[in-house]
Amino acid sequence: YDAALADPAFGAELDGLRRPNAYGHVPLHDLDPRRPNEAYFEHVDFIIRSAADRGLVLGLLPTWGDKVPSKSGGAGPLVFTPENAAAFGTFLGQRYAEQPVVWILGGDRDPDTANAAEIWQAMGQALKTATGGRQLATYHPRGWSTSAQFFHDADWLDFNMFQSGHELGIVPMDRLTAETAGRTPRKPFVNGEPAYEDIPIRFWEYIDFGQPGPRRVPTGVLNAEGFIVKPDHFAHGFVTAGDVRRQAYMTFLLGAAGYTYGNNAIWQMYQVGKDIALPTLTDWREALDRPGARAMRHVRALWESRPLGLLRPAPEALHTAPEPRDGYPALVGHATDGSYLIAHLPHGGEIAIKGTYFTAGPLTAWWFNPRDGTAERTVTRRGIETGLIHATAPTAGEDWLLVIDAPEAGYGPPGSLE
Repeated sequence: YDAALADPAFGAELDGLRRPNAYGHVPLHDLDPRRPNEAYFEHVDFIIRSAADRGLVLGLLPTWGDKVPSKSGGAGPLVFTPENAAAFGTFLGQRYAEQPVVWILGGDRDPDTANAAEIWQAMGQALKTATGGRQLATYHPRGWSTSAQFFHDADWLDFNMFQSGHELGIVPMDRLTAETAGRTPRKPFVNGEPAYEDIPIRFWEYIDFGQPGPRRVPTGVLNAEGFIVKPDHFAHGFVTAGDVRRQAYMTFLLGAAGYTYGNNAIWQMYQVGKDIALPTLTDWREALDRPGARAMRHVRALWESRPLGLLRPAPEALHTAPEPRDGYPALVGHATDGSYLIAHLPHGGEIAIKGTYFTAGPLTAWWFNPRDGTAERTVTRRGIETGLIHATAPTAGEDWLLVIDAPEAGYGPPGSLE
């Protein structure tokens, strides 16, 4: 659930094999994966060491997906074959086997054409062999897809990743979690690309990707610096901090082991005068301090204060809840050892939970505020005849989490390691 897994590959999407980095280096000699450019990878070495010095684990993409055949296309060029993909995977694995990295194959593409699956399989297996299996690896598919559709049984795929995409609500996250969790053998899975903060909802309906940069939207939508000044062009609006909070907690309560926070300006590292992939509200520096980004620390704190590995979806525990708004329903998860239960109310309101998950004695209950990470003790009402546990969120219209602990569990306040 480390929130640092933002999309690092925008430069690769913009002809990154032929356009040099800031130091004038391209990654490959003559576009040949068998001939990596040492000068380029010395800078990659520096980035990985710098991240490790700060206690960060990087998600590394061996290549962006447009360098492998797919129906999604891209700038390319297509340079990989099964043979040179294996050679490149071996090179990367041997070079970074001792570094704190997670390998993410796929590059926002499905293996849906030509010999794409064979290429990814060769690269993944080479990485796994070269690292001795010491590092985790997964696959980043296109929107509304899960890696379990393509590589669940692959030896190199340690955990699955799905992309629920850049729109609101539980759809298609509910389908993707069910499809991924239902595979055998069971593997952990994460939501690798949910809706990014500040991104236009369903942006593809309002952008002409056949045009370059600012010309992808009508004249007047952007100002001279490339920022959006006519937001009404995007009729569905923009993903808010509340949306990324709701999607984060929803992801875990549906059974996932991780969630990726993203921001529209940061994924493309947009700065004035540079290329635009999607129109933005801010540059990447300003986006570092957006409220949704700040709220991710509270997501992590909650799951570090309770054993996340015990959490399972518990829709059967929900008796009554407010009607969904904007596609966000109330969700419930419980610990398999009966030590805690968590209910997410995306817009507040009253909830009734079946009390059969707990003994008849007193319970410890808290309202956890996902906006600031605070927790307040609350009193739940258990019906004598029905056994239902009733609770009402402190404020209406805002997202809250109800955390109920078995008294013998000995947990401290949610979000605290006390």
